[in-house]
Amino acid sequence: MKILHCVEFYHPSVGGAQEVVKQLSERLVKLGHDVTVATTRLATRKVPALHGVNIQEFDIRGNFVRGISGEVERYQNYLKESDFDVIMNYAAQQWTTDATLPLLAEIKAKKVFVPCGFSGLYSPDYREYFESMKGWMKQYDICVFLSNYYRDIDFARANSVEHIKVIPNGAGADEFSEVPNADIRKYLGIPENHCLILHVGSHTGHKGHAEALKIFSKAKIKNAVFLMVANKFSERCAMQCALSAKTLNISPSNRRDGKKVIITELTREETLAAYHAADLFLFPSNVECSPLVLFEAMASKTAFLTTDVGNAKEIITWSDGGKLLPTEEINNGYARAKISESVEVLEEMYRSRDTRETLAQAGHRAWQARFTWEKITLQYEDLYKRLVNA
Repeated sequence: MKILHCVEFYHPSVGGAQEVVKQLSERLVKLGHDVTVATTRLATRKVPALHGVNIQEFDIRGNFVRGISGEVERYQNYLKESDFDVIMNYAAQQWTTDATLPLLAEIKAKKVFVPCGFSGLYSPDYREYFESMKGWMKQYDICVFLSNYYRDIDFARANSVEHIKVIPNGAGADEFSEVPNADIRKYLGIPENHCLILHVGSHTGHKGHAEALKIFSKAKIKNAVFLMVANKFSERCAMQCALSAKTLNISPSNRRDGKKVIITELTREETLAAYHAADLFLFPSNVECSPLVLFEAMASKTAFLTTDVGNAKEIITWSDGGKLLPTEEINNGYARAKISESVEVLEEMYRSRDTRETLAQAGHRAWQARFTWEKITLQYEDLYKRLVNA
């Protein structure tokens, strides 16, 4: 099959959507398919293809609400004139999808939409967008959701969208089945006898960095390191995190208790090593759809604590791999960890190695059974074949 995946950002850009589309695209190539990714042009991208995946770049920015600028006509002509068997739009509220929506009736290929949560559904700015979305979704051949129960699939059901399929996120067995050679504790100066608490999430301002730092700081634990792996997406978030970490690290009480914060960017191999070395994964994010990092924690046999965002509660039901942090809604669908109550949960997990081990093993078994990218890619391949052969 000739397949086009449309996503706002792609490698070398780092993020959840980028990783999902990269995993699916590269694995579909290995299965013998011709895969192209349509995405934003990046100065840091030096090659027109990666691991067999063709990359078609467009100098476009924005979305339906903010406005779309750049090579929009070129992109739309590319979609209309292409000979792809399947075109998949990954994530709403960004230009590769929003510039496609007016053309759905003109596109010859089978059309697949993966909404990824509809983060703006409750925002007044997006009212017109989601009113129109009721009709747009029905023009796709199928809409794929990452969970059974979340705002995007609930929206589809409420508006009589009939062609629905659930395919979850996951983590690659080829990445996680073997422990990396990198000794992340030695590399970062983390003592072997210290509890390593990990967070992985870009500096977007919405990954719960501030809450995670507060929870760690207030927790009555000793000889513990909080490692935040985050690339700079928002300069403001990065600066605020760096200032908080500095304040925490010079605190006399934290120094006395052997508590330390490390915030850094790591390579993928180093990040994998951090997952495997961690004693606990702490993820008090403010908004998600289906967080990849929870599946990656499960794959590395690491118990997790997460806010009730996206389908985190459902992932816990599927896996028994972690626990929810007490969570409160803020506004427009965003959430926040309740600090004092979350501190108690962290302290309890810190004290109980047996609980962490039980959760870690259960999560790992669930991941092996259902949530490897190898198995998930086969579900997408089967879906695409069924559409093309219908």
